[in-house]
Amino acid sequence: MKHPKYYDSDEQTRKRMSNVHLKRGKAENIIAASLWNRGIRYRRNYKGLPGSPDIAITKYKIAVFIDGEFWHGYDWERKKKKLKRNRTYWIKKIEENMHRDKRDDNELKENGWTVLHFWEKTALKNTDYCVELIMLYIRDKKSV
Repeated sequence: MKHPKYYDSDEQTRKRMSNVHLKRGKAENIIAASLWNRGIRYRRNYKGLPGSPDIAITKYKIAVFIDGEFWHGYDWERKKKKLKRNRTYWIKKIEENMHRDKRDDNELKENGWTVLHFWEKTALKNTDYCVELIMLYIRDKKSV
């Protein structure tokens, strides 16, 4: 029996997608732990802000998002051409996500927040770089 939510997805695709965790992924946890170890305090998945940033450093108004490449449209123009199954569904879904991300970013910026996005694979491979960039923004806000 096909699940209505996934239209023409096969059982294997449904199983794979059900294992996707939207919050507190490995990359997010590593970045958060590194910041915590440096004495930076934050809120995780802070629902009080647009987009519920993965890490919200409220003291300095810095919102950090760790974005999954598929869900947030990394290299989207190339990737969407390669979609084979459920093209209409996935293109609509990913483009809605991208539009929502821009809208949330704009709202955060209008309220004085600095918004940082890292691709999940970048955060995993270059954790130190990501953390240092966040620290740079914190130091910049401290000096004001």
